[in-house]
Amino acid sequence: MAYILHIDTSADTGLTAVSNNGEVVSQVINTETRNHASSINLHIEQAVTEAGIQLKDLSAVSVCGGPGSYTGLRIGLSTAKGLCYILNIPLMMHSKLVLLSADTAFSKSYTHIIAILQARESEYFVAVYDSHLKELVAPQHVAEEQLSDLIKPYLSNATIVGYSDSFINELSDSVIEKENPNISSWGKYAAEQYSNKHFANLEYSEPFYLKQVYTHKPKNSK
Repeated sequence: MAYILHIDTSADTGLTAVSNNGEVVSQVINTETRNHASSINLHIEQAVTEAGIQLKDLSAVSVCGGPGSYTGLRIGLSTAKGLCYILNIPLMMHSKLVLLSADTAFSKSYTHIIAILQARESEYFVAVYDSHLKELVAPQHVAEEQLSDLIKPYLSNATIVGYSDSFINELSDSVIEKENPNISSWGKYAAEQYSNKHFANLEYSEPFYLKQVYTHKPKNSK
């Protein structure tokens, strides 16, 4: 048996879950907006207890690595890393864009899945996958005027999943609006990744921010 702990603190709503060989056996949803730091350890304990196991029974930790909230991503990843160090188990980091696409990919209903999240007004995070979740366009941060040209070659027999607005709805007749990954599909995807030993580097892993942090230089500085 391979018990995997799932952690997603990339957005306002947080998720902690445990899967066993791809089947989700417990989950805890945190709806207290941006309250991940004070609740994540309690929710991990709750999810593990409801799964009928102990922390030492975990085989790996799977964390949603982003894109998303800077603070939320760091909370989730630092917690996941700490558990992996203590328990001597591997870390798996999964892009939120691929996790949003997993449910649609497993259904094999489309040749291409275009995952889109809003970065800020008129800016997006985007990636394109095939029905086997093979990456066709790497996750990246683009402006509105770049998005249509980037995804145009893949729009035939494709669906867009994730964020939806009037601009995106004009690009495709098939848009599946969702804010968070489907945990059942994440469990299945994580089990496959674990079986293939697709693990992250525990020491050097950083969140998938995809856009640079903007800083402002003081006027009097040189």
